[in-house]
Amino acid sequence: MTFRILINKKALESIRSLSEKSRRIVMEKLKTLQDDPYPGSDRERLHVHGREDTYRLHISRTFTAFYRIHEPELEVHILAVMSIGQAHKRYGWF
Repeated sequence: MTFRILINKKALESIRSLSEKSRRIVMEKLKTLQDDPYPGSDRERLHVHGREDTYRLHISRTFTAFYRIHEPELEVHILAVMSIGQAHKRYGWF
């Protein structure tokens, strides 16, 4: 079962603003979600009341991606990509 990766406009803008090397690293890591988007060693489910299940993906100790899994459509929706520092400031510790 392979999931399709969909990146929203704001997340794509964040990725495009990165250096070429960082952009390559982020995109390679996001592609790993195609085969298995569920929690594992570098992915975790966030528990936020009143919201759809949101997941966090750690990318090379520098970036964090937030995403949702749409199982019936076999899609992973990338909601945001940011530095780990930005993620902690914006969303706090989960």
